[in-house]
Amino acid sequence: MVIPTYDESQNLEWIVGRLRAAQPGVDVLVVDDNSPDGTGDIADRLAAADPAISVVHRTEKAGLGAAYLHGFDVALRAGYDVIGEMDADGSHQPEQLHRLLDALRTADLVIGSRYVPGGSVVNWPLQRLLLSRGGNLYVRLLLGIRVKDATAGYRVFRRSTLEAIDLASVRSTGYVFQTDLAYRTVSRGLRVAEVPIDFVERERGDSKMSGQVASESLRRITRWGLAERRQRLRGSRGRA
Repeated sequence: MVIPTYDESQNLEWIVGRLRAAQPGVDVLVVDDNSPDGTGDIADRLAAADPAISVVHRTEKAGLGAAYLHGFDVALRAGYDVIGEMDADGSHQPEQLHRLLDALRTADLVIGSRYVPGGSVVNWPLQRLLLSRGGNLYVRLLLGIRVKDATAGYRVFRRSTLEAIDLASVRSTGYVFQTDLAYRTVSRGLRVAEVPIDFVERERGDSKMSGQVASESLRRITRWGLAERRQRLRGSRGRA
């Protein structure tokens, strides 16, 4: 599991401990973006004590997507056949990871979804919940995909999926990254499954998400989605 971090010193040891207890056979890769609060040092200490934990230190905070792309590249080069992603803040429950891994037996990408039956969001204000649900509805309408929670960050991929969606061409680095990869997976005819999870708002530390960040993500999705549609339209005309 790839876990990106920036200023997660209050959460990292706690969440990695839960993950290792829930899934002892799952290795952990922490990708730290040069956190000034010492998160990287905590990650190094955890890695020194547990061979299943490794750390990548990046020199700057370059965005969530950039951190994941770096982590995926490291995991692919290391030969892993299943590669996952989750937040470091405790919003994704490690004890529910088995749901994603079980579903991957018949899927190419599994998303831990807040918005399928059985899923839930805990301790979010109504405004943020409506923004998230509305954003996902907008994604479905704009991009024409059936994924209920395309913005979710609790996922597991087959190696073949990450290879098929051409990570080298991914340019999205912020929160739109999640939508980008879900769309690429669907566009290549691969199977996306969603399983219900309980998304719990962080109890410690500061959230990296805000209304401004969410709005910017929607604007980027709009520009990107319209560009994708224009490209598909030109392609269909060229085949006519």
